Amino acid sequence: MQSNFRELEAWQVSMDLAMFVYQLTAIFPEREQQGLTSQIRNSLLSIPSRIAEGAGQDTDTAFAQFLNLAQCSTFELETQLLLAQKMNFAPFESVERAISLLTEVQKMVYGLKKSLLKNKNSLK
Repeated sequence: MQSNFRELEAWQVSMDLAMFVYQLTAIFPEREQQGLTSQIRNSLLSIPSRIAEGAGQDTDTAFAQFLNLAQCSTFELETQLLLAQKMNFAPFESVERAISLLTEVQKMVYGLKKSLLKNKNSLK
């Protein structure tokens, strides 16, 4: 594949999400720095990283596999954000904004993956 991942809208929006959620987790209780904050940041960073990693693969199928991993990380992150919201670690509206951005990323990653696999199937 070897595409420029920085041109992918899914990567760009996931980077915006990363910046927003990093700021959001900065206000979490200090006791959560090694707990939920760390878990959220790990899931969060996995999303643009997997997109970039996949873009460097040799085939669309391999790229799609990395997108699948990125998609899994989006659902992991969503679960963690919802838990943070239930525990009142951040303002409700801020978590909702993060989830809104995350939903956008989920749709983009899914669409990109579907497009790659469609191209693969149309070559048969």
